[in-house]
Amino acid sequence: MCTIILSGKIVHVGGVTFPASMLLFPATFLIADALTEVYGYAVTRKVVWAGLLSEVIWILGFWIAAALPPAPFWDGQSAFVAALGLTPRIAVAGMTAYVMGEFVNSYVLAKMKVWSSGRQLPLRMIVSTILGAGVDTLVVITIAFSGVFAVSDMIAMGLSVWAIKIAWELIALPISIPFIAWLKREERQDHFDRQTDFNPFKINGGGA
Repeated sequence: MCTIILSGKIVHVGGVTFPASMLLFPATFLIADALTEVYGYAVTRKVVWAGLLSEVIWILGFWIAAALPPAPFWDGQSAFVAALGLTPRIAVAGMTAYVMGEFVNSYVLAKMKVWSSGRQLPLRMIVSTILGAGVDTLVVITIAFSGVFAVSDMIAMGLSVWAIKIAWELIALPISIPFIAWLKREERQDHFDRQTDFNPFKINGGGA
């Protein structure tokens, strides 16, 4: 929900243009990595859908609040809408990209864990983020900005956002790897999705 709010500002730093949500959004991939690595894909699947539900509630709540008539003595309506407003198109783009990107990220990480017998965690996290963040970025840029920005500008912004997400993963590895190892010890879990049903729409059950 924080990234939804921050996405309303587009920043330009060091020749790179990206939404301010990039300050926080890549952390969702790190969290999904930890959940999938320790508890398995089925747990991450529930968290992704819970995250989507939270986004829907927040967006609907804002739209209702914005539509209600402001008090006569309150002059902040325009600022409220300008700062927090999301068009339906942007909202759909963000929610669709979030779900698709997170599921690709978790699926790849879970599958690679089985194939590698649990080895090479840093490589698995990087590869899953490259693919998951790539899908997320492609979906949100395409849905949100097709017909609004030139294709060249969309490609430039998309590559910048994708690179930032991957860089986030790389920079966080010295923290995320020890954290995952600690979580496995504390929880006494190290789930392998050998028999998991990877259907993203199956909420109950999971597999061994």
